[in-house]
Amino acid sequence: MDKVVASAAEAVADIESGMTLAVGGFGLCGIPAVLIEALLEAGVDDLQAVSNNCGVDEWGLGRLLQERRLRRMISSYVGENREFARQYLHGELEVELTPQGTLAERMRAGGSGIPAFFTATGVGSQVAEGGLPWRYDTEGNVIVASPAKEVRSFGGKDYVMEEAIVADFALVRAWKGDRHGNLVYRDSARNFNPLAAMCGRVTIAEVEHLVEPGEIDPNQVHTPGVFVQRVVALTPEQATDKRIEKRTVRAREEGN
Repeated sequence: MDKVVASAAEAVADIESGMTLAVGGFGLCGIPAVLIEALLEAGVDDLQAVSNNCGVDEWGLGRLLQERRLRRMISSYVGENREFARQYLHGELEVELTPQGTLAERMRAGGSGIPAFFTATGVGSQVAEGGLPWRYDTEGNVIVASPAKEVRSFGGKDYVMEEAIVADFALVRAWKGDRHGNLVYRDSARNFNPLAAMCGRVTIAEVEHLVEPGEIDPNQVHTPGVFVQRVVALTPEQATDKRIEKRTVRAREEGN
């Protein structure tokens, strides 16, 4: 039952090139930065990543992107990563943009054993009708576009069918975790992390505070250990190494 492994490198050692990864986090909040760095050092490539966004230039998934380790992204927001936009528009990266709530539900469904579901989001748009650019060539021509999806009427209203996401591995970051893999996220870091943890066939969690079984109140557990196969305890330095996506300040007033 003890799922703690000695290092991040050991935890990701069997992730192979070409696999699909679900990665928790939102912007730079709650991202499994240590596991991502270990994956970068392992040298794997040709990866498909499922995450709300792709980090920023030089941090988070942006690190894998810069080194050309990602072949495809399934995400909902990419606005803070210039290299992401450059690779996408120059035909170097395939991107499946998905409405944020739909992406969350696709991941939750994958972890719940639900193969597909119907949602009103996207009906009447290219999300349902197809044609969204997934991949360009070097000249800016669309060479891969999203397919049309099944639309059905329920109660007189149309809904589009979305397929669940199941990843080979999931990488998440938790504030606290025990040796059995029970996880607690803190504040806004409880974003896509629980969903990513659910949809991975093998889920690896880096935790800022490792505690013994029984020290976490069962009522406070966000991700039960049944969804987690490996736990990596972070050092104090790793736990406090967190980036701010945007820092906005104002001029100090006179006398303050």
